[in-house]
Amino acid sequence: MQKLTLVVLIQAALISSVYASEQSEAKGFVEGAEGSVLFRTGYLNRDKKDGLNNDTSSAAQTAIFKLDSGFTQGKVGFAVGVVGDASIKLGANKNTGNQMMPRDSSGDAYDHWVRGGANVSARVSNTTVTYGTQVSELPVLASNTARLVPEYFTGLYVESNEIKDLTLIGGKFTQNQWSNDIKSDAQGLDSAVFWGAKYKFNDQINGSYYGVDVEDKLDRHYANVSYTRPLKNDASLSLDAMGYQTDWEAGAATTDKRSLTESLSNTIWGVSASYNKDVHSVALSYQDNSGDIGYDYAYNADGLQSIYVPNSYLSDFNGKDEKSLGLMYNYNFKNHGLAGLNWTSAFVYGWDIDIAEYDNPTKTIDQAEEHEFFNQVKYTVQSGAMKDASLRLRHSYLRSSDTYNNASGNYVSNGIGSTNEWRIWLDIPVTLF
Repeated sequence: MQKLTLVVLIQAALISSVYASEQSEAKGFVEGAEGSVLFRTGYLNRDKKDGLNNDTSSAAQTAIFKLDSGFTQGKVGFAVGVVGDASIKLGANKNTGNQMMPRDSSGDAYDHWVRGGANVSARVSNTTVTYGTQVSELPVLASNTARLVPEYFTGLYVESNEIKDLTLIGGKFTQNQWSNDIKSDAQGLDSAVFWGAKYKFNDQINGSYYGVDVEDKLDRHYANVSYTRPLKNDASLSLDAMGYQTDWEAGAATTDKRSLTESLSNTIWGVSASYNKDVHSVALSYQDNSGDIGYDYAYNADGLQSIYVPNSYLSDFNGKDEKSLGLMYNYNFKNHGLAGLNWTSAFVYGWDIDIAEYDNPTKTIDQAEEHEFFNQVKYTVQSGAMKDASLRLRHSYLRSSDTYNNASGNYVSNGIGSTNEWRIWLDIPVTLF
């Protein structure tokens, strides 16, 4: 990885004499500095209906901070940064869970906790190399940002934009810290080498590909292509197709007993079409699984949000051989004098889920189903001292077959189980400098 980084920087230096560069516009270490804090109050409640899992309820307050220096001027620019969070629980939180907050050895939620780390960056032309603590947005290695605080990775990240409309990335992460972890290496990640590219073909078509090799765990590949076509009367039609291919090594942690001795694989893909006009947006999506098991993610230090599929709400509809059909509608209330207020409603139905006995996972004993009704209301302040502050209320009603709920504990299942879930998020961003 050190050799690769050196080669990338040398090539960027050579190319920089031909292409306009970001580094040539560097403002300086102090002059280009940026700092912000996001004050978040979060509440997550899951009322389990599967007869096996306990209800969970969590509430806490946090301050998520991000401080970055500017890049020094010159052929090669250098910068430093700090990311982290400081949180306190609200109430006893006796039944906390779902990666919301850390717990001590007795199972009690911490009263308060602080996490984070630093990073350093070097930039030549339009190529930046960063080492340290980071939040990853890669589809194959995505940090969970849907909890109180983000999931962190530590390691090397390289991004190059030397060719117009083309972004190349690569790197290696060696530590993974979930949102409810205190230790930066709590997930036991040895090595996750990743690579990828995204390209803007024109104003209407975009494509991307990413891959990751998590040592002794899995190989995963992701591809996506999207197309947007403007229509009459300021309307537009968007088409999107994506897919993951994953191969787990024998012994990797999955939901299937065979993984202890066998290498298993999964392919999940989805397509969606959305129509947008004025305050209305409606989308129809289809998703399909195939392979030895369902799409299993997160528990191999591969990112708790590595599920960029169209039918992902509370459930990801990622069971073995599961097919799912989703319908989503979004309405913006700006025509009612309430710019910033959005309502989203969706219904997803999944079927044909192969259920097998845990001790005999090759024998299918049921074709299960699940369905979810999702609603969310979000208001974002549009101007004034509280600009960009937001309040989000989200509710999911998820029901699935008894076998997929895994109420007896004897079946192969990676379903969440029948659940009523509430999430309430209040975000107040503050720009420091």
